[in-house]
Amino acid sequence: MSQLYIHPTAIVDAGAEVGAGSKIWHFTHILPGTRLGSGCVVGQNVMIGPNVTVGDGVKVQNNVSIYAGVTLEDEVFCGPSCVFTNVLTPRAFVERKQEFVPTLVKRGASIGANATIICGVTVGRYAMIGAGAVVTKNVKDHALVVGNPARPRGWVSRTGEVLGSDLICPRTGERYEEAEGGLIAVQP
Repeated sequence: MSQLYIHPTAIVDAGAEVGAGSKIWHFTHILPGTRLGSGCVVGQNVMIGPNVTVGDGVKVQNNVSIYAGVTLEDEVFCGPSCVFTNVLTPRAFVERKQEFVPTLVKRGASIGANATIICGVTVGRYAMIGAGAVVTKNVKDHALVVGNPARPRGWVSRTGEVLGSDLICPRTGERYEEAEGGLIAVQP
């Protein structure tokens, strides 16, 4: 794995942990209590924390803020300028730091550019959130959701390929079947 790289304009506060081989680019701020896994790539003008957990192999593109209450599991992709919230009813003059609502983005999920994830939802494993979508409800594993509010439009494979009605990945040949929480891979 390559060495850790932190751009000279980036700030990593005391009490933050950054895993081996991660790269942190221009004007990024990692706040105290944040754990950034190994092999992550964090673009420019990103803010993470405080007290956020980011798994291994995560890619966070430019202009993203990941606030307290958000957890990203391994291999999550956050597209440019996607948005996370952490309070459902914000007011500038009302202190609500004790009311942060947790958000979980599970392994391998991708969030498109300019999408908004409203706090309190879970984005399922390998789900795909379309660019500009506004996610207000939980997203099932392998679901493709688009629009405002985001609605299911189909299924995607582990590698991000849109699946046809046969639920076979055109890239890998992996087969899937529907289950209560979304799709699951089935053995051939």
